[in-house]
Amino acid sequence: MNRSDLIIKLAEQTPNLQAKDVELGVRIIIEQLATTIANGNRVEVRGFGSFGLNYRKPRNGRNPKTGEKIAISAKYHPHFKPGKALKELRRQEAK
Repeated sequence: MNRSDLIIKLAEQTPNLQAKDVELGVRIIIEQLATTIANGNRVEVRGFGSFGLNYRKPRNGRNPKTGEKIAISAKYHPHFKPGKALKELRRQEAK
């Protein structure tokens, strides 16, 4: 599901709200999540999971095309950890 699918689904489930209001709400929530994570803070949605940043140490790598060694600098990358309720729901659907 992408952002536009989410907006359509939410608009269908809330007929008292206009689609543009639903779109604004989704946009604000996603922007706030992104800003919070980019600032190095963690975001937790109970029953769903948590978003945060993981640190990757600098390391040596190889250019796959030439085989040349290259230095890969340290960086932070976004990470999602599913919550207990989401894990259990996924297990039930897998059965």
